[in-house]
Amino acid sequence: MTSNAVPLHGLTATEAASRLRAGDLTSRDLIAACLKRIAARDGAVKAWLAIHPRALEMAEDADAVPLSKRGRLHGLPVGVKDVFDTRDLPTTHNSPLFSNFQPAADAAPVDLLRAEGAIILGKTDTTEFAAAGRDAATGNPVDLTRTSGGSSAGSAAGVADGHVPLALATQTGGSTIRPASFCGVYAFKPSFGLVSREGVKTYANSLDTIGWHARSVEDLSLLAGVFGLTEAIRPSKGSQDLSIAIARGPHAEKLDGDAQAALAAAGDRLREAGWDIRHLELPPSFAELDHHHRTILHREGAAAFRNLARRFGADLHDDFHHRVENRDRRSLADLRAAYDAAAEARVDFDLLASDFDVVIAPSAPGFAPVGRRPGDPVFNAIWTLLGVPALHAPLSGFALPIGVTLLGPRFSDPSLLAVAARIAPVLNAHKPLEFAWQIPH
Repeated sequence: MTSNAVPLHGLTATEAASRLRAGDLTSRDLIAACLKRIAARDGAVKAWLAIHPRALEMAEDADAVPLSKRGRLHGLPVGVKDVFDTRDLPTTHNSPLFSNFQPAADAAPVDLLRAEGAIILGKTDTTEFAAAGRDAATGNPVDLTRTSGGSSAGSAAGVADGHVPLALATQTGGSTIRPASFCGVYAFKPSFGLVSREGVKTYANSLDTIGWHARSVEDLSLLAGVFGLTEAIRPSKGSQDLSIAIARGPHAEKLDGDAQAALAAAGDRLREAGWDIRHLELPPSFAELDHHHRTILHREGAAAFRNLARRFGADLHDDFHHRVENRDRRSLADLRAAYDAAAEARVDFDLLASDFDVVIAPSAPGFAPVGRRPGDPVFNAIWTLLGVPALHAPLSGFALPIGVTLLGPRFSDPSLLAVAARIAPVLNAHKPLEFAWQIPH
C-alpha cells in the first residue's frame, strides 16, 4: 500500500511530515482527518479524556509559519498521556480527585514537542496516576471486548486506531511496551534518565521512564531525535550480518501458546533472512528481579502518594493506601537489597547484551485479555528495572496483535533503533501488518 492510498488519518508521522514539508498536505487537513476519525470511533474505543478545542485553529496557525522556521514535528498531531502536565488542557491522571486540575505549565516533554511544532491534539486515557486504582476505559481497537493494556492505554489505542500518528506514554513496569503489543503498534522506552520527567506524575522515582507509541520504527526515531537520542533514521539496505539473541527470560512458563509462537516466528523469520540467531540464557539471579522491581515500586510509590493519602483520605483509591501503609511489609532492608540486586544485574546484562546486535524477548504473556485490566507486566518489569532501551516491534500473521521486545545495553538507544529499522520489515515480511484503522469494523 503506497502512502497515496492511505487515508490521512492513517499516515505515519514520517510520511505526514514529508508531505507537510513538500507542501502537498496541510496541517489543517491532517488534523481535520484525525478529528473525523476520533468522532467516528472514540465513542467505542474511548482512547481520549480530552480533545483540544482549538486543534484546527492551531493547525491553521502552523500552516502559516514559513518553512524556514518550522521544527521537526511541525504540524503533526500528537496525543499525550494524561499524566503529563499541559498548560491548556486539564491533567486529570484519570482520577476523580483531579477532574478539574489545570496546570500552569507544560511538562518538559510536552514543551519540547510544542517547540518542534507539534500540535497537542488531546490527552489520552490512563490507569489512575499511571499506577493503580481506576482502570482506563479504553478498549482494544481490534477487539473492543479486550483491554488495550495499561497504563498507557489511550496512547497505544489512539495510534493503532488511526486517531493520531504519535503519542507520549510512560513506563514504570510495562506501561508502554505491553499496550503496544496488545494493540499492534510500535513503541520505544529509552534508557532510564535520557528524557526529562519534569512535570510528569511520579510513581517510582527509580523506574519511571518516558516512552512513546508510533506506527513505524522511523516514527520512533523521529521522536528519539527530538529528545536528543539520535537523528531520525531510515531502514538500512545493507546486507551486513547481525548477531541476534533470543531470551525467553526467567518467567517463560507464563508465556501462553500464542506468545511462544510469536517468539519462535520472530527467530525463524530472522534466521531465514540469513542472520545469526542464538538463544540467550539469563543468569539465575534474574528470576528475583521481578520481586525486586515490585519492592522498589511499592516503597517508592509510598513516597509518591503519601501526601495524597493524607490530603484525600478514603476518597483516594485503596490501592494507593496499600502502598503508603506498606501492607505487603517490604522493609527498608528489602529496599536496599533490591537496589543492590538491580545495580549488579544492570552490569551483568550490559555485558551479556554487548555480545549481540540485539536481544529479543517477549513483550507480553500473550494476546490482550478480555476486560479492561492493564495486563501482567512480568515480561517488561525486568527491563524497566535495568534501565535498558526497549523497543516493541509487532509481528504480522497472527489472529490478534502480538510482537516482541528488542533490547540492548544501557544507552545503546541509537544503535538499537538502527537495528530495529533493519529487522522490523523482516518481522513483518510474511503478511503486511494491518493496523486497527485498516480492519473493517
